[in-house]
Amino acid sequence: MSTPRRAQLRSFAKVNLDLRVLHRRPDGFHEIRSLFHTISLADRIDLEFAPGVRTKVVTVCPGVESPQEENLAHRAAVAFLDRSKARGAVTIAIRKSIPIGGGLGGGSSNAAAILLALPVLTGKSLPMSEMAAIASTLGSDVPFFLLGGAAIALGRGEELYPAPDFPALHGLLVSPGIAVSTPDAYRSLARGVADASSVRIVREFSSQFVSLLPAMPRDFGSGSSWVFPLGSGLGVNDFEAPVFRAHPQLRRWKSKLAQTGALHAMMSGSGSSLFALYATAEAAKRAEAELSAGEVRRFRLLPRRQYRQAWRRSLHPYSNQLWPPHPHNA
Repeated sequence: MSTPRRAQLRSFAKVNLDLRVLHRRPDGFHEIRSLFHTISLADRIDLEFAPGVRTKVVTVCPGVESPQEENLAHRAAVAFLDRSKARGAVTIAIRKSIPIGGGLGGGSSNAAAILLALPVLTGKSLPMSEMAAIASTLGSDVPFFLLGGAAIALGRGEELYPAPDFPALHGLLVSPGIAVSTPDAYRSLARGVADASSVRIVREFSSQFVSLLPAMPRDFGSGSSWVFPLGSGLGVNDFEAPVFRAHPQLRRWKSKLAQTGALHAMMSGSGSSLFALYATAEAAKRAEAELSAGEVRRFRLLPRRQYRQAWRRSLHPYSNQLWPPHPHNA
């Protein structure tokens, strides 16, 4: 391979459908229990690899003022080239649609997008275990985007267990543009060492969420009268209380969303984005008209199968049908 290879990628966001923060770990991080799900909102990335004797990475992301060396996508490319021994020039151009610092995993998704695409463009595939190892050094959310769909997250969020996808619900996303410091949000929870409360949270999460997954009907939204389980005790986000105290307007936004007939409304991650879920696209569109605000946009939950189909389309004709994507010669 001597000519440059190019791909146009969609780097999808995620929401936390449930997020519990347990105790502080010996490594300084917090133990969490969460349910991640990819959504259709996505950044666009133009990626090029040109083989050569020297390695160079150039990353451009309009609207982001930090140096390219701090960009997670840039760091992912450098780490992959080092691990795979691929040689050449990588050019990354990111067009952001996912709000920065909104609890939607935009930067982590960008990094995972590079880790999924570069093996195909360079012809240097790595086992999933090695890709996950690189991903975990970049950020706690990055490994999730190597999977897509729904996943239960334990540990710092990097210990993942693929879960059955939720029904193809539609949603509204509100991004008020409020900067929420994730470290401050964790500190405000004042979690200590593991104790009885940690055990209680784990049991609650397991009994209320995990046990419901196998029973989820696949035809929800097509006339089914089934009650969405997040409306009956699930969909807890431990960050809401402290973040809402610091930013009362976010509580008001959640209340507005809940009043539009949403199946469920909550904050994603440590904020400041909030979302609401609806059974149909029509219901989401009606709710959007009620809110009539520039910060509101529509999305849908993106199941794992569709997530991977989107990746196969982006990397055609360079890759085969395996997951993670592999070059044809692998």
